[in-house]
Amino acid sequence: MQDQDPGAGMAGEQESELEPTYDEGTPSPDEAAVEPADSQETLRQELEVCQDKQAEYLDGWQRARAELANARKRFQREQEQLYTNARADVLSRLLPVVDDFQRAFDNLPADIADDGWLGGIRLIRQKFQNLLEQEGVSTIEARGEAFDPTYHEAVSYEPSATVPEGHVIDAVQAGYRLGERVLRPSVVRVSAGSPKESGA
Repeated sequence: MQDQDPGAGMAGEQESELEPTYDEGTPSPDEAAVEPADSQETLRQELEVCQDKQAEYLDGWQRARAELANARKRFQREQEQLYTNARADVLSRLLPVVDDFQRAFDNLPADIADDGWLGGIRLIRQKFQNLLEQEGVSTIEARGEAFDPTYHEAVSYEPSATVPEGHVIDAVQAGYRLGERVLRPSVVRVSAGSPKESGA
């Protein structure tokens, strides 16, 4: 019977203990070294996709926000325009009343000019004029002004020795405007210049 070397058995056991063993599901060192690189590339690609989507969503949100702001401004302008149109329409309907008062006082008989009851009528007329002024309505200047089709409507073109050609001789009916908006043009007579002497 041969004696076994105890050191040899121990050495074999140590070698077997030091040699690593791998389960079937555990990657080898080489595979483990490759996998993090693949994972990083995948994550990088996913990050790029997310960043692209973020930029796309941000651009869409900014566009939607700008469209909403523009829609609000447009709605506000439309509301203001509707209010201005309604206001101008109401004020325009008052103008014939002012005209009637003016014609009545222009043709007032001399024998009743001093009657006391006319004071009340004059007061009503003044209230109408004050109302128009408070609303921003002003009379369009006509007499002596150069004819402007924006503000004047000509009913005659006649010679005048005192008014230059192309200027307004007189207004037949007063015109009014609300700010820069014409409520009603002045109806005017326009000068054709100095009358020609017969036989000239």
